[in-house]
Amino acid sequence: MDRNAVRRAWDTVAETYAERRDPDGSDAALIDDLLDALASDPRVATDGDPLVLDVGCGDGARTLANLPPGSVGLDVSRRGLDLARETVPDARLVHGEMSALPFAADRFDAITAYHAVFHVERERHPTVYDEFARVLRPGGRLLMTLPSGRFETVRRGWMGGEMFFSAPGRERTLDQLRAAGFADLETRTATDPLGSSTEFVLARLAADRTDDDRSQP
Repeated sequence: MDRNAVRRAWDTVAETYAERRDPDGSDAALIDDLLDALASDPRVATDGDPLVLDVGCGDGARTLANLPPGSVGLDVSRRGLDLARETVPDARLVHGEMSALPFAADRFDAITAYHAVFHVERERHPTVYDEFARVLRPGGRLLMTLPSGRFETVRRGWMGGEMFFSAPGRERTLDQLRAAGFADLETRTATDPLGSSTEFVLARLAADRTDDDRSQP
């Protein structure tokens, strides 16, 4: 599936996915750990709430609703953003694609990306992680789903539609994050929105990224 096909697929299944996913669970609780890490790090501490970007926010109930007021939700699906507008009315919602984030460099204190990156072709994952690093401030944090295996497939009948999934494998993903400038990688296992266990990774962007590394595309 190309990018437009994935966007159309998400528009088709957005409501069903929102209805079937549990808005609570231990993966949602990881957000508290992320926010605690930001609050205790003087390199990213601010006078107010940290600014967090939720990549692949969907309807917003699982992650965006648990982030500080004024957080930004980005999704490729306009239907998902329509649902998020109802669920999290105080969030800023942006239509866009994660391999070309429509934001300036050094914009965010943290990024969450739950069950999102593996809907992009695995060949483009390094570009996605470079984009994450570009829009994060030095020392910023990342919390994202860590795929357990290597796969590339279209699942027919998923949520009543179809969906594309692609990942290079667990260790390759960790290597790609390090190559993009992320350090202090810590993995956690938590319950995902559909009731199974999923591994997540928390990481910190190295504070010594150069201006060339962090320039706008």
